[in-house]
Amino acid sequence: QVQLVESGGGGVQPGGSLRLSCVASGLTFNRYTMGWFRQAPGKEREFVSAIFRSGSSTHYAASVKGRFTISRDSVKNTVYLQMNSLKPEDTAVYYCAADQSIILSSISSTTAYDYWGQGTQVTVSS
Repeated sequence: QVQLVESGGGGVQPGGSLRLSCVASGLTFNRYTMGWFRQAPGKEREFVSAIFRSGSSTHYAASVKGRFTISRDSVKNTVYLQMNSLKPEDTAVYYCAADQSIILSSISSTTAYDYWGQGTQVTVSS
């Protein structure tokens, strides 16, 4: 069974940093594109970042570009999201997602991913 388990969320002050982790099991990790999405109260899920199967192509939402970095570790079957210079508007539940056959043009679409984690809460406040 495919499972994605997020961790690393918590509370942080504006300007602080967090690193989220997503451990994947039940799949051939290197064959999957991995993505991060987030959902704030009263809002729909939105794309945050994604990394292609090869690890050579990364993509970011404009709102996080320059502040967040996505990476993956094939040995640990883990994808990371390093979040720096956090802002209150970054507050949301962050979800890890995976898909084997996604194409580049759909990489930011929530409907394109087959597997999802349960999410981890990130709260940025003073």
